[in-house]
Amino acid sequence: MLVGLAPSRRADLDAALAATLGRIPDGSAEAGGVAAGARQAAAVLAARAGDGLDPASVNAPFPVPPAAPGVWQPTPDGYAPAAQYGNRLAKPFLLERADQFRLGPPPALDSRRYRTDLAEVRAYGAADSAVRTPRQTETANFWYASSQVLYTEPLRVAVARAHGSAAERAELLALFHAASVDTQIATSDSKYTYVRWRPVTAIRTGDIGTDPAWTPLHQTPAHPDYPSGHATYAGAAQAVLDALAGPVTAPFGLTSPTAPGVRRTYTGWRQLTRDNVDARVYSGIHSRSADEAGVRLGEAVGQYALRHADRLYGAL
Repeated sequence: MLVGLAPSRRADLDAALAATLGRIPDGSAEAGGVAAGARQAAAVLAARAGDGLDPASVNAPFPVPPAAPGVWQPTPDGYAPAAQYGNRLAKPFLLERADQFRLGPPPALDSRRYRTDLAEVRAYGAADSAVRTPRQTETANFWYASSQVLYTEPLRVAVARAHGSAAERAELLALFHAASVDTQIATSDSKYTYVRWRPVTAIRTGDIGTDPAWTPLHQTPAHPDYPSGHATYAGAAQAVLDALAGPVTAPFGLTSPTAPGVRRTYTGWRQLTRDNVDARVYSGIHSRSADEAGVRLGEAVGQYALRHADRLYGAL
């Protein structure tokens, strides 16, 4: 499977496979397992061919609309073109369509919620914030890493602590990843439906105490604000992890490549979601409304995946 998706890594993958198989006694059982795995991988790759999840399709060019209040524009530093615009056209694993759980619109620009959100990001998300605490800065740094990377260890913990057979745990592991991909597709649909500007654009050019020099703690990713992709991933992950191992678990440690030397302890998957939501505000790259809406979207996709898991297993 991995060679099919990343052929340039074949030498590394061949070596990893050889090391793994070296720990298994030679014989018909080993040979039969390898052959069964190869057949399954070929079947899945064939079934997903042309699904629109290749990099070129996912990052199809986005025609940036004219600048206007509330409308996304490329952001500093770099003003990179929009990413993941084509993701909304990809073929989901379980969702019937990308817009199945499309969110309602973000808060209106003249609403109290919008003004509150923007004031929070401006105060707590600035690179030189005078109100963000060291713990909040640590949260922003810790969760700035890819959600896929950060949730690998919690997923391993959940699988190790889950009840049920190895086959049942394997099914939920597959469901976790399928739900995550479907969530990314749904996220792109909502993002490019509303095309909401990022906080840095609103604060620098908007009509609420414009501050042209304002800079976020972290560089803003190149796609619209609403909803937060990190938060949607967290919502979907939490739904599946709750089903896999229950909402509360024994303490486990977690590290992050974007916060060297920091180790955090968690006892439930909702705690990961909470920190994920806060982090995007403290980073200065998302409004809280975008984060909270993202969690709702991710939870909806995750719960739908759990209800329709038999479709995935049948396809695989």
